Amino acid sequence: MGYIVNIGSSLKGSQDSVGLSQKYDSIYATVGIHPHEADSFAPETEKAIRDLAGNNKVVAIGEIGLDYFKNFSKKENQLALFLNMLKLAKDFNLPLVIHTRDAQEDTLRILKEAMPVRAVVHCFSGDNYFLNECLDLGFLISFTCNVTYKKAEKLREMVKSTPIERLLLETDAPYLSPEGFRGRRNEPAQVSLLAGVVAQLKGLKLEEVARATTENARGFFNF
Repeated sequence: MGYIVNIGSSLKGSQDSVGLSQKYDSIYATVGIHPHEADSFAPETEKAIRDLAGNNKVVAIGEIGLDYFKNFSKKENQLALFLNMLKLAKDFNLPLVIHTRDAQEDTLRILKEAMPVRAVVHCFSGDNYFLNECLDLGFLISFTCNVTYKKAEKLREMVKSTPIERLLLETDAPYLSPEGFRGRRNEPAQVSLLAGVVAQLKGLKLEEVARATTENARGFFNF
């Protein structure tokens, strides 16, 4: 059987994610508060997320982290929220789904101070230094369909540099539709196009990439 991990990034999104996981055996949920939501984070939100985290279909805390690119929330509030969500993950012994954009230094500092933690860096967009630091910490690296974009040469180099046993694939649906589908809603089925590009980059068969990344996900999310 195949599985879908449906990501929560707000209280409502986390509630909806858990609701879907209860309705369908093949769907699992993550719960968490995205850094964009940090300015509105309140004690009642924390309590509600904690209540959700105890559900038996919740497999990770995320997506959480820092976003200094859009800065929809104040930096100090993002940092406080990130620390709060890290404590939540430790309390429930759950891995992390990390969002980081233009915030490599602070993200690494906080995660190093929080070790030991298990994490996957979602929608990887960092440089080679950040990649190596994350790999040294034992983290998984997840790539999305933007790897297929014509101008994504640097990102494709990051794919080549990531060991297959540490690599995950995702769509970030409904965002980041692959080349040829840009401007349309992304969906989970498009992950097969991403897998095909990764196979070409790594000189592997599509089946090998599919098998390896599926096993990586099973191990990380503990299906």
